[in-house]
Amino acid sequence: MIKLFVGLGNPGPEYEATRHNAGFWWIDQVARQLGASLASDRACHGQLARTSVHGRPVWLLKPQTFMNLSGKSVAALARFYKMAPEEIMVVHDELDLPAGEARLKQGGGHAGHNGLRDIHAQLGSGNYWRLRLGIGHPGHKGEVAAWVLRKPPLDERIGIEQAIDRAAKALPQLLAGEMAQAMQQIHTAKPPRPKPPRKAPENKEPDNGKPAETHTPENPSPT
Repeated sequence: MIKLFVGLGNPGPEYEATRHNAGFWWIDQVARQLGASLASDRACHGQLARTSVHGRPVWLLKPQTFMNLSGKSVAALARFYKMAPEEIMVVHDELDLPAGEARLKQGGGHAGHNGLRDIHAQLGSGNYWRLRLGIGHPGHKGEVAAWVLRKPPLDERIGIEQAIDRAAKALPQLLAGEMAQAMQQIHTAKPPRPKPPRKAPENKEPDNGKPAETHTPENPSPT
């Protein structure tokens, strides 16, 4: 049974709509679903909501420590309320899944995600649950830092929002500890393959015999 739901992200309006904040988006959705209000809590270094579902306490947390110090916030709350790692679910952006997919799992490594890395270190365990929200991969390791701090294009944002909605609908199963049923709700078939790009027409030489000029589109800049 999950008692604490943690969404990972970065504080501040400049990060609000970036891929790295997908975990925050999920917490906001669940807070609306439960009619709960998040408020700043200095003791746990985050925005916190406490509510009750069927007489059981439930906590929603958005660490405000910046991503690489997320464990400071999570561990402070978990220690105070004596929560075991198995009672915690961390929601985060996932490079290894395309936008629109989500996966639920327990345990495992941090796979280079700095938020998970710090939670591992602060809890002293990796046995908490993770809800992985796909954001896609830029295709090159050196571009990851800029990729996660950019806003996704509209079609990707819609896919992420759809995955968030499906996962939020699994909240009753997550609270009841019915994790197999929750996985059935959250896990979906892969989205349809994108259409292959159209073959560009061959450049024709102009009348002066010089090769036609081509223009390479500029790479999007990080936000």
